[in-house]
Amino acid sequence: MTQDEIASRYDLAQKLARGAGEIAGVFFRKPTALNVQEKGLHDLVTEADLGIDRYLTDELRRAFPCDSIVTEESGGEWTDSVWVIDPLDGTQNFARGIGHFAVSIAFHHAGRTEVGVVYNPVSGEMFAARRGFGAYCNDEPIAVRQTALPREAVIDAGYSTQWPVGDYLALLSRLTGASYGFLQNGSAAMGLAHVASGRIDGYCELFLNSWDVLAGVLLVQEAGGWTSDFTADDGLLRGNAILACAPLLRGSLQAVTEIGRTDQPETIAAAGSP
Repeated sequence: MTQDEIASRYDLAQKLARGAGEIAGVFFRKPTALNVQEKGLHDLVTEADLGIDRYLTDELRRAFPCDSIVTEESGGEWTDSVWVIDPLDGTQNFARGIGHFAVSIAFHHAGRTEVGVVYNPVSGEMFAARRGFGAYCNDEPIAVRQTALPREAVIDAGYSTQWPVGDYLALLSRLTGASYGFLQNGSAAMGLAHVASGRIDGYCELFLNSWDVLAGVLLVQEAGGWTSDFTADDGLLRGNAILACAPLLRGSLQAVTEIGRTDQPETIAAAGSP
């Protein structure tokens, strides 16, 4: 695939994220229309999730009929060129009127994520990255914090109901024992975008699916951060743990979280590196 072809997907991903955000905004302002349903414990789906899913898949099939699409709500087929989408990451926040959620769109080709877009329609912030071209928020370059000391760092420690709660509590205990501050904001995509933009120093979670993290991982890498290899051990299809952070915190956070200790050096990316 040529760079021009990737660039066209990068541009469309941002355009569609804004369109999806408009749909989300309509429902966010009119919560009685959400028709909230439970998929599992603390795992919700709303009419907004489903409407955005339909919008994005229809538009992408029209624009790039040879690409495959995988989304949280409708599944799909994994091929060499695939769009990986979470229509609304942070649905529980969204359904409660909390403006910390995002549309997450990634394009994965030949074993690498080439495009990542995370859009929060409430703040109007478009976080976007194309491999080798840096990371941006509303077209302004962003970079991770150069934090070196745990006592100066804040980590978003996400929790998944697909993982034992005892392991999560043990993780929090190790983080605080190592002098890290932590928070839990309910959206992996937004957490990773905030690492990329230097607002927080790291994000970790013991289990996530590809649609939750692929866009955000590319954002962090292109903003000069370090990430564990989410795709290891068939993580792309089955899900995996994730750790993303300021580079100087890598060793400490790997020891504390026990995530990504065997990663290869290529998971470290300088801003704008190919």
